[in-house]
Amino acid sequence: MAPTIDELTLGDVPEAWGALGFDVEGDTLMLGSVKIRLSGEGGGILGCAMRDVAAEQPDGLPVSLSTASPHAPRTDPHPNGSISLDHLVAFSPGLERTVPALEEAGLELRRLREEPTPAGGPRQAFFRLAEVILEVVEKPPRSREERDPDVPSRFWGLALLVEDFDQCAAYLGDRLSEPRAAVQPGRRIATLRRDAGLGTAVAFMTPKP
Repeated sequence: MAPTIDELTLGDVPEAWGALGFDVEGDTLMLGSVKIRLSGEGGGILGCAMRDVAAEQPDGLPVSLSTASPHAPRTDPHPNGSISLDHLVAFSPGLERTVPALEEAGLELRRLREEPTPAGGPRQAFFRLAEVILEVVEKPPRSREERDPDVPSRFWGLALLVEDFDQCAAYLGDRLSEPRAAVQPGRRIATLRRDAGLGTAVAFMTPKP
């Protein structure tokens, strides 16, 4: 069985996500079939529990094995229009090191993009985790991965699929950056500004055309 995401643990407090138009119950919310747990410890993405993963902590990523059954997916959009987790983004100091580690953990490399990202990372690797894509960006500019080739890889952010991009932009207002073209042809993306109150990098994307 191919690995799938059971749960992501973020350091944000539940109230911060609730204020941005997410339905939070206690310390959790659902994005499609992925449970998001909000620990309030501070920081960004602290952990990722995956089913059927063959090795934990691949290349330093905080991945752990989960034996939980799949969740019933949330089908209703959140008040801000979010319906599922589209991308989980990680940063790597070198794909030559990170890609083999992820493959040893049971993830299948689907695509290697040998051209710069809009933010300037030189290359990206893509893995499929059911409906979620794991996007690994190599050496983002001005990052610790660019400065030090020996640091472990880390999870950095989430890209969420929204039902109605314009409605989402209107709901979030100036907490959202100006929309731009995504790496995926025919799609648009906008990022949540730092002053929106999250320690996790979050972006919102249009569906596939």
